[in-house]
Amino acid sequence: PSCSTVPITERKQLSIIPESRINLQAASAYEKFRSKTKLINSGKQLNEIREIGKKIEIAVSAFFTKSGKDDPTKNFDWDYILVDNNKVVNAWCMPGGKIAVYTGILEVTKNINGLAAVMGHEIAHAVAKHSVERASRNVLINTSTQLIDILSGGKLSQVNRVTGMNTVGLLSSIGITNPFNRKQETEADYLGMIFASLSGYDIRETVKVWERMRE
Repeated sequence: PSCSTVPITERKQLSIIPESRINLQAASAYEKFRSKTKLINSGKQLNEIREIGKKIEIAVSAFFTKSGKDDPTKNFDWDYILVDNNKVVNAWCMPGGKIAVYTGILEVTKNINGLAAVMGHEIAHAVAKHSVERASRNVLINTSTQLIDILSGGKLSQVNRVTGMNTVGLLSSIGITNPFNRKQETEADYLGMIFASLSGYDIRETVKVWERMRE
């Protein structure tokens, strides 16, 4: 009952926490970010971001509707911002379709096809509910370590006190959480190219984007 399936890839994922709760938390964090960040509120760059985003919105929704499948974006409240920061080469999409692009990454994307590749990747994280999955795994790790501590008569707590070590942090660092993040990134690469292609963009530019990123 705590499993769901990632659209298109059909990968099973843990889903303990309701998506609606994650989306509400993300929307609140997004508004706080907007209020404290220097944004570019007009111009060609912002218009391109919004146009690409809108095309991906429509294409993703149409794809699932025509496939006779549930649209994972049906409850999204899409929004797009351009952050005025040339030092940050990044973009992200919060759960629920809240998307930020930093001006620093535009030097890497170079054109609308490159920008669509990056935005498609970030939107894919939200479509695949990766944040829900990550939060669910963290809850499971925390709950499991607490149960082990209780059943062992407080042995884990004793180890933590003696060594100053955080057991949950250690479990994450040695590979329970991190390998899954790599799976999510690969999955977002794959889905992102599908979404960009469905929206009419040339995904061959994706290779060039990563070559420029490496440089």
